[in-house]
Amino acid sequence: MKIVRIGLGAVLFIGGIVLTLLPGSILFVLAGLVLLSYDWPRARHVLRYFQNQMSKGARRLDRYLLDRKLRKSRCSR
Repeated sequence: MKIVRIGLGAVLFIGGIVLTLLPGSILFVLAGLVLLSYDWPRARHVLRYFQNQMSKGARRLDRYLLDRKLRKSRCSR
């Protein structure tokens, strides 16, 4: 089971890296890291880094969209 998990994790991770130009490919990278993190502590650290960066990006995007919405509502008054 461990060999299958590592093999599938590596394929998903590498496939996600190769497909970086396509939308949604980050999901392959994350899925590969999740599978690899069961057996490799280094993959856990990389996964945690990606999760933190995605959270920061989502917060920035939320803030940007809220500011844009507030600006638009002020201009229309």
